[in-house]
Amino acid sequence: MLTVHIAASVGWMGAIVAYVALNVPALTSPHPASVRAAHLMMEPVALYAVTPLAIVSLLTGVALALGTVWGLFRHYWVVISLVITVFATTILLLHLPTVSALADRAADPRSDVAGLTGDMFHAVAGLAVLMIPLVLNIYKPRGLTRYGWRAQQRQSTSVRRVGPPSPDDIDQSR
Repeated sequence: MLTVHIAASVGWMGAIVAYVALNVPALTSPHPASVRAAHLMMEPVALYAVTPLAIVSLLTGVALALGTVWGLFRHYWVVISLVITVFATTILLLHLPTVSALADRAADPRSDVAGLTGDMFHAVAGLAVLMIPLVLNIYKPRGLTRYGWRAQQRQSTSVRRVGPPSPDDIDQSR
């Protein structure tokens, strides 16, 4: 599961980089055919690379959190990563109709490409936002949530010591 999560998360960022690369000719090319082609290719990259990788990253991240000692709501870095990933995936899904509309406009030979200005801000902002969970997942900063602290307290009080009694245990029993 960890391997799939890392592959999907890194792939998600890589697919966004490809989307950014397609924005360059969409914004800078003086050739209408290049502008049209860039917009036509942005749609399949968004639909068939960025979106599935985002969803797989989100689902495997939740599965990993639930199946490991980190927990889903025990550590701040996991909660922040989850919130950012849900936010980024939601914004992506809400933005897909715009990407499709731009591709449809580019596909129409009668439309003017002067109004097709690219989608660079959205792509670069998405990439920047995804750097936050990347850093958090690598460094795993300390800090328990209230839920995590209570869970840790319950766990530490329910753990029984195995082995011979210590001198303190013997003194307390008298």
